[in-house]
Parts: sequence; C-alpha cells; structure tokens
Amino acid sequence: MDIVSTNIQQGRLLRIGALARATGKTVRAIHLYEELGLLKPQTRSSGGFRLYHERAVDRVRWIELLHGLGFSLPEMRSVVEKWWNATLGPAAMDELRLLFQRKLEQTRDAMRMHAQLERELLEGLAYLRTCRECATPSTVSVCVNCSQDHGMKEEPALVAGITSAPGTPRRAARAGFVQVETNE
Repeated sequence: MDIVSTNIQQGRLLRIGALARATGKTVRAIHLYEELGLLKPQTRSSGGFRLYHERAVDRVRWIELLHGLGFSLPEMRSVVEKWWNATLGPAAMDELRLLFQRKLEQTRDAMRMHAQLERELLEGLAYLRTCRECATPSTVSVCVNCSQDHGMKEEPALVAGITSAPGTPRRAARAGFVQVETNE
C-alpha cells in the first residue's frame, strides 16, 4: 500500500467529494477556490484524484467567513497573495489588521442599519396589531384616513409608506410613496 492510500485511510487526506461534504460546499465550489488560488490540493492519487490535507476544511471555512464579511472571491485572492508575498511577517500582520479593522467598522455600520430596520419592523407590527380590532372594517381606502387610536404619535414609516395615496392629505403621513394603479 502506498503512502497516499495510507494517508487516506488514516483520515489525513481528503478527496474532493469528502472535502465538499465536510464543508457543505459543492465540488464545483472547491474547484473554483482551487482555480483562484485560495485552496490547493496537497497531492493527487495514482488515479489522478485531488487529495486535500484535512486542514483544507479550515481554509474553506475561512473562505466562508470572509464571504460573510462581504469579501468577493477575487478580494480573498488578493488577501492571500499579499500575505504570502509580504517580505516581513509584521508588515503582513499590519496589513491584515487594517483590513480586519475596516471590515469590523463596516460590520458595525451594517449592524446599526439592521437594528434600525428591526425597530421599524417592530413599530409597524405593533401598529398593525391594532388593526385587527378595527371599529370600522371597510375597504383599504378607509385605512388611508384611519381615525382609530393605534397608540402611537404617528404611523410607522413602513405603514405610512404604503398607505400614502397621491394627493391625499394625511395626519403624520410620509411623502414619497405612491399608490399603484391596477387595470383590473
């Protein structure tokens, strides 16, 4: 038995299908990562199969993490190339640290934006819950001038945006949205 067969049996090397299953990726994705230089097989079997070290699972998870941070595959390739082409380790670490700092700031900005969206959704849901007990169930056009107390000073933006009809004055309505005309 050759060393490659021994390593496969001992779990040190993974065929591409096993790597794909272990990471939840497709074989095509693994091929793409290889084509872009993000992943490299350790060797090939005597039958020509790509064989990856078990640490390739960590590399694929790293790729997934960077993707979650908004990195494109070409950007990831650039990170890898800069890292391995750096002449000094501390300089490479500084570059990586700056990159991570920028992504941290972008992530925090996105979190603030999503927190605002969450507040808007919660306000809209609270407002709409009171519509279940509408005193005057009628057509949608009546909702545009609703006089029911919804327990809020003004309609939440998500509700006001859809109920705003062109040319219709509203108490605390927000401008910019228009009624969609249908040909029914």
